[in-house]
Amino acid sequence: MGSLFGGKPDNSAAMAQIEAQRKETEAAKKAAMDERRTLKEEMAAKRMARRGGGSRMLLSSARLTPETGIEEDDKITTTLG
Repeated sequence: MGSLFGGKPDNSAAMAQIEAQRKETEAAKKAAMDERRTLKEEMAAKRMARRGGGSRMLLSSARLTPETGIEEDDKITTTLG
């Protein structure tokens, strides 16, 4: 009867529902962007590892030429037990 006397209809429940949907949409969009970002970071890391993986020194920086390996005099042998 409020509309008969010029009053506004009560739409607060609909506005609350719209706001809740807006928040859910923003959260879903943020989660998708985060997932996309982490996926791209992982792909970049894999690409970088493939490019530079073969040329890195695996044992020590003490050797002058890591490609030649460790000479027999420098090798320290240990036994377990």
